[in-house]
Amino acid sequence: MKVLITGGCGFVGSNVAIFLKKRNFSVSSLDNLSRKGSLFNLKLLRQSKIKNYKIDIGNYKKIKKIPKFDLIIDCCAEAAVEVSRDELDRVFNTNLVGTLNILKKAKKDKSKVIFLSSSRVYPIELLNKSYKFKNFKKIINKKKKINEDSSIQGAKTIYGFTKLASEMLIEEFGYAYNIKYIINRCGVISGPLQFGKQDQGFVSHWVWKHINKSKLSYIGYGGHGNQTRDVLHVEDLCNLLILQIKNISKIYNKLFVVGGSTASYTSLKKLTLICQKITKNKISLTKKPKTSIYDIPCYISDNSKVSKVYKWRPKKNIYSIVKDTYIWLSKNKKNIKKYF
Repeated sequence: MKVLITGGCGFVGSNVAIFLKKRNFSVSSLDNLSRKGSLFNLKLLRQSKIKNYKIDIGNYKKIKKIPKFDLIIDCCAEAAVEVSRDELDRVFNTNLVGTLNILKKAKKDKSKVIFLSSSRVYPIELLNKSYKFKNFKKIINKKKKINEDSSIQGAKTIYGFTKLASEMLIEEFGYAYNIKYIINRCGVISGPLQFGKQDQGFVSHWVWKHINKSKLSYIGYGGHGNQTRDVLHVEDLCNLLILQIKNISKIYNKLFVVGGSTASYTSLKKLTLICQKITKNKISLTKKPKTSIYDIPCYISDNSKVSKVYKWRPKKNIYSIVKDTYIWLSKNKKNIKKYF
């Protein structure tokens, strides 16, 4: 099977590309290499003999000229939630126009599509009402988690809107042009090949700061570090994608919530303790009480549907995720600093 990974030189995309290549898929990447870390990952792709098409996902004239693929896995996104407020043109071009262009390519070539969406499609008000710091344990233990049927009505961040709009585009193309697709609404993903920059995710950022003995802050909700998220190891995501690829001829046009769920979740306070234990470093932490309009107290995925359909569950807990991230960042510390 010939597979194209958009955003193939990003954190998730490069992991997926290399993972599939090792399993004898014919894999190519599409990435404009605009992010600093892309050149680092490009070297890894080349070592695995994976070709990258240096094309902006907003440029359909160039996209339509590349070879035909059986499957397109869309990992491309401008993912920084706070940045999405200020970089509207770039976010819409990558996240929404980019999805449209991939769908046009899929329509032209009769390709299947797997789209990595986001948990940020859910409205901020819903998550603020659903989770109160006093009853986190109660909510999680009672399995009051976010699933495919949870409301999507309400403001959700510009980034979240573009991902939801992309989902709707995919559903329309599936209906109108008979494109087979899978949509995965992913929560926080972490693991190797994540550089520790703040806009790439809080887990690797926390690990990187501990490795370098740099200062960190608990930001928002009083500055107590109680914000909680589930976290999915990128390897667990790759294992799910393999199952979806193998079954896409018979299981398609489906939406799944995908995350670490109760198998792997952490607050910032808990993450600090784990980082201290693994890195053997204790760093300075300050409090910044003011809460961003985009922050949410907690998000826990309900994996029930995807687990039932594919007999899949995350294998890596939060400690394993932090340890794997630490090992990779420590090993590549000097090279990473060349790019940032």
